Amino acid sequence: MGFLKQFFISFSTIIALAVVVVSGAEPPAWNPYYSLQAQISIPYADVQEPFKAWYDSESGNSRIDYYDGMAKTYQLSGKGDFGASIKVVPVTTETETNTVKCLQVNGTKEMHITLQQALPDLKNFKLASIDGDKFEKWISVVRVGDKVSKYTIWLSREDNYIIPLRYEMKGFNSLFGSHYDHYIIDYEIFIPSKPEPSNFNVEDMHCESFPGPGIDHVYTFNPMMEFINNYDDHVDNSFDHFKKHHRRNYNNSTKEHFTRKNYFRQNLRFIHSKNRANNGYTLAVNHLADKSELELKSLYGYKKTMLENNGGKPFTYDSNNIEELPSEIDWRIKGAVNPVKDQSVCGSCWSFGTTGAVEGAYFLKHGHRASFSEQSLVDCSWGFGNNGCDGGEDFRAYQWIEKHGIPTEEAYGPYLSQDGLCHESNMTTDGLTKISGFVNVTQYDEEALKSALVNHGPISIAIYASLKTFSFYSNGVFYDPKCLNKPKELNHAVLLVGYGDLNGSPYWLVKNSWSNFWGNDGYVLISRKNNNCGVLTSPTYVLM
Repeated sequence: MGFLKQFFISFSTIIALAVVVVSGAEPPAWNPYYSLQAQISIPYADVQEPFKAWYDSESGNSRIDYYDGMAKTYQLSGKGDFGASIKVVPVTTETETNTVKCLQVNGTKEMHITLQQALPDLKNFKLASIDGDKFEKWISVVRVGDKVSKYTIWLSREDNYIIPLRYEMKGFNSLFGSHYDHYIIDYEIFIPSKPEPSNFNVEDMHCESFPGPGIDHVYTFNPMMEFINNYDDHVDNSFDHFKKHHRRNYNNSTKEHFTRKNYFRQNLRFIHSKNRANNGYTLAVNHLADKSELELKSLYGYKKTMLENNGGKPFTYDSNNIEELPSEIDWRIKGAVNPVKDQSVCGSCWSFGTTGAVEGAYFLKHGHRASFSEQSLVDCSWGFGNNGCDGGEDFRAYQWIEKHGIPTEEAYGPYLSQDGLCHESNMTTDGLTKISGFVNVTQYDEEALKSALVNHGPISIAIYASLKTFSFYSNGVFYDPKCLNKPKELNHAVLLVGYGDLNGSPYWLVKNSWSNFWGNDGYVLISRKNNNCGVLTSPTYVLM
């Protein structure tokens, strides 16, 4: 028996009606078995994740699938002596790609594996009557110290069954006067009948243990624990590890610690949710995981201006008469690329793209590397339209270098991650490197960019970097259809240092300036599909 609830239409009507608390009403009990389809939404984490669930307390089995079965989780209380948790997911290693594997964690005497409901326990909920007998609203308020958590579920009754409609949690800190959490589960289909035993059959699977250690196995095996059972030990454990690894102390401020932990909580949820979707790349906690959306924006600093002529030369390219290009290139191996740097809390990415391009040209001309000063560009190129830590463009920096030359980092002084005084005394004529011009590779053509990269070295490019998927990228070929490639949307300057193919996925090898804590040791493989993130839109290289 199935119920497809169109409660999105009626829900706005429900919440607008007066609420009358009904005293003495006993909370209802869910059916001992069911299957359902729902979606969890986490506004603070920007997550909307569909899932399906099967639950049978009589047989001692439960199962929850995420993203249409991309990740499947089982809780089998009768398997072995103390039950077992099983996860079926695609696994990518150095020798195989997206191989579906069964991973198993057995229960112990101290921690018996129990079933996982997709519906909240209502024993502490109180009833508020809404719209007569059609809908019911039940509320539970939990206070722990300064935290106040309000849980609300809307349900209806049909044929003696309790039908869930929506479950919502809102968390508030009474000391700091701030919301710290919010999530919603919208139930779309509910079937209050016994699931087929085949839904829990894993006997034909060869299950193995995790290949490595991890502190979040319980949570990643059963992510629904957090939203239904209010389990958040994994956040405490992960946050403690994060603070030690990245040496965070938050100035011993209780409020700062609380705020950072909840930014971390939402970012952790986002990371795990996107990894369950198996997008072809992996996200991970990095040094940005305790940052707010506004703070992440400070890492961008490319300010695109739509000039018809920025002073650069056009790239000469004939698609009908092109030399044979190698299948892959990596200028790091050739020695043309300096170690990854960190722009820190300064929108100076444009200066790092610029120095990367100049360093590549210098290597091609002289046969050895030099490290040029981003701080000199931040401090001294305002007269060409750059704005220091508040953004700029590579071509404006090139024009400044054409006129004045650029000092090495050693000669000018260290990078400060803030606007500073222009150290003219450190910029002696004999210690400066000048360029003779720059070239715009604006063909919107993959072969043209590959040709420029092979023949002229590392290239400064502008990309769209505002997605959280990019902020927490770890490895794999990054492709996000939301990653814009419109010229006006580009907001982050990076350095293109190579291209290649990873297991059938063509990529651009891109060096970032967010330290080697970010990405794959500071690098990202951006898909060459559909000009993702705008790699082809605004590339430049310098002439020396």
